[in-house]
Amino acid sequence: MVASKSGIAVGLNKGHITTRRELKPKPSNKIGAASKRTVFVKSIIREVAGFAPYERRLMELIKNSKDKRAKKLCKNKLGSFLRAKKKIEELQAVIASTRRH
Repeated sequence: MVASKSGIAVGLNKGHITTRRELKPKPSNKIGAASKRTVFVKSIIREVAGFAPYERRLMELIKNSKDKRAKKLCKNKLGSFLRAKKKIEELQAVIASTRRH
């Protein structure tokens, strides 16, 4: 959040008072957003192929509440911590859905 300008030359909100322009959203903001088709295709692949061996191991670690160990293993397999966190979230959702049914 940006505070409005005060019109004074010094201080936190220094500067000439202007009206903020409402900019159009950039196309680059859509990068990484999953389309309906990709979500559908990934779900079909998951249904047919199942989980990779490392994913099954991760699910076992999560079930045994070894979250830190799971994140470390996942990071080693996927290369970055952000990807690892996303994968862990995905697998936790799968585990939760299997418990519900």
